[in-house]
Amino acid sequence: MRHDSLQNLLAEQFAAAIAQVTGRPADQIDPAVRPAGDPQFGDYQCNAAMALARPLKAKPREVAQRIADAVTPLLADIAEPLEIAGPGFINIRLKGEFLSQHLSEIPAPRAAGIEGSRDQGIEVDRVGLPPVERPLRVVVEYSQPNIAKQMHVGHLRSTIIGDVFARVLAFEGHEVIRQNHIGDWGTQFGMLIRWYREHPLPTPQVHADVLEAIENDYRAAQQRFDHDEQFAAEARLAVGALQSGDPQARQVWERLCAESWRAFTELYEHLDVLLTPENVRGESFYNDRLPLIVEELRQKLGTAGAPATAHEQSHRADAASAPRGRRALLRADQGALVIYLYDDQGEPLFKNPEGQALGMIVQKSDGAYLYATTDLAAIRFRLKELEFPSGGIGAQRVIYVTDARQKLHFQMFFACARAAGWITDDVRVEHVTFGSVLGPDRKPLKTRAGQTVKLRELLDEAEKRAYALLENRDQGSKGSRDQGIEGSRDRGIEGPRDQGEEAPAVQFSEDEKREIARRVGIAAVKYADLRNDRTADYVFDWDKMLALQGNTAPYMMYAHARIRSIYRKAAERFGAPDVYAPHVRLVITHPAERALALRLARLREAISDVATNLTPHTLCTYLYELAADFMRFYESCPVLAAPDETARLSRMRLCDLTARTLKLGLGLLGIEAIERM
Repeated sequence: MRHDSLQNLLAEQFAAAIAQVTGRPADQIDPAVRPAGDPQFGDYQCNAAMALARPLKAKPREVAQRIADAVTPLLADIAEPLEIAGPGFINIRLKGEFLSQHLSEIPAPRAAGIEGSRDQGIEVDRVGLPPVERPLRVVVEYSQPNIAKQMHVGHLRSTIIGDVFARVLAFEGHEVIRQNHIGDWGTQFGMLIRWYREHPLPTPQVHADVLEAIENDYRAAQQRFDHDEQFAAEARLAVGALQSGDPQARQVWERLCAESWRAFTELYEHLDVLLTPENVRGESFYNDRLPLIVEELRQKLGTAGAPATAHEQSHRADAASAPRGRRALLRADQGALVIYLYDDQGEPLFKNPEGQALGMIVQKSDGAYLYATTDLAAIRFRLKELEFPSGGIGAQRVIYVTDARQKLHFQMFFACARAAGWITDDVRVEHVTFGSVLGPDRKPLKTRAGQTVKLRELLDEAEKRAYALLENRDQGSKGSRDQGIEGSRDRGIEGPRDQGEEAPAVQFSEDEKREIARRVGIAAVKYADLRNDRTADYVFDWDKMLALQGNTAPYMMYAHARIRSIYRKAAERFGAPDVYAPHVRLVITHPAERALALRLARLREAISDVATNLTPHTLCTYLYELAADFMRFYESCPVLAAPDETARLSRMRLCDLTARTLKLGLGLLGIEAIERM
């Protein structure tokens, strides 16, 4: 059976060899097999010898030689003779015949009736990659807009980054539940319910954009709340009416939620994000659980006395009375219930700027609950109660995707959930942060008027710019093909004419151009975000993200379309080729063929890195390098004008595998590839 990861295959063989050398069990050994940093030294390296030198009381190069001697028989059909370099690195270069066999075991796509799978109802070509052996139950929380407010550019990163995690983990075979934790409860609804006693609720018959009208009403209600004490008092009563189930308050709230969900869903569809109304689980869902959460915290953490008269002294007394080891205490503090956390030395885990213990409030003095209480209820529900379609109860991995400003909040509530026994050692809970989207002035992206950029307007602008670019290139191509999208020569994107191969101008209808512009515009926005390390800020630049040069979505999409054009030309010349027929052999002889084959064989490693480390930019980098490797291959190895049929079919199969891999990789990023462009 085909091993889907070259790195894992090599790691298994080296672990077995190191077990022979050290006498330790192979499953307890990290063989430290990594991709080589420089191709001139090989494809992979084993770096285990240096760490083993001291326990084996030998020089690192001597240990490396022992490992190499032990592993060589295991790699006879896989690698060329191993090389030992530097203080004890073992360089590994795979055989061309092995790469050929490895890729030959990838079946034809499902269109040929062989392979495929479904992810969220979408047909997926797995390019030969099997699901993981031990799938987990996973929750991914992302996007998180607020009811009665429009989504803005600040929601972009959480939405598309979280969607990549959900797509990649589902592709790997994990059971993924997407969660959209929407702010749909609290004081703002009291203000709006009170406001709509005097004003009509916005409707589609009156307002072109209902959610925009609701947001304008919210601003007006907020201003009145801040300056009109009677309005503020009545708004607070309206919150109580909503929470107690008052029919009129409930009706207004349901209307606000419905209009907001409709607008959010339209944006998700526009972005090709897989969140649906069924994934929404707002704060209101947990409202009935909040008293039970506080009571459970009382039972598990205890309540430390009445409020102290000397604030700092009381914290010290609590810490002193806590047993050694990390401890959380629920205590009454100025009428509120607050959780304080201490390290194993009795010192506060969290402190305010003045150096005093910083606690997390779970219930205010007036009995109201806070976001922290809701988040605690949510994590408990996801780990202890949430039912998965497979029948399993409780997530084994939970991923939260928010901006970095919420880092302290998540650290505190994770620590509280651990103290309560909800997060255990066999559960992986992660807070995934990201930087800001900046304007040319390197400040958070705003409109010229200084307002927050609405996400809908940003996406509309992306489509308009992509369409204008297509129109300009179309006009330019009529006078000079070098200006046309078909004639772009970025890093060999078109390459030299393949033994007389022509690239006729592609004619598109107006509807086709609009659809291409839609896909390219949205893809450009998403890819420009995802290609960056998510923890870093990035500058939003229309020209760069829509360029056909460099690491951009248009470049990747055109590379895919260019490869597909080769097939169309092959069909015209030779008839539709069956490059997956049993008699077709992958022949890898040219260095450019080998480099492309190796990159294709590393697909699983790129996907697994995203799934494990939650770094979408590593998949973007892989796809960009794959496209570059293909362009170098296409420049060096004639395809349609290959010297014989064996070479032509072999190279066409490499082309097809590249196109399939690009399409899969882009799909995991939430980007739809284009067949013609």
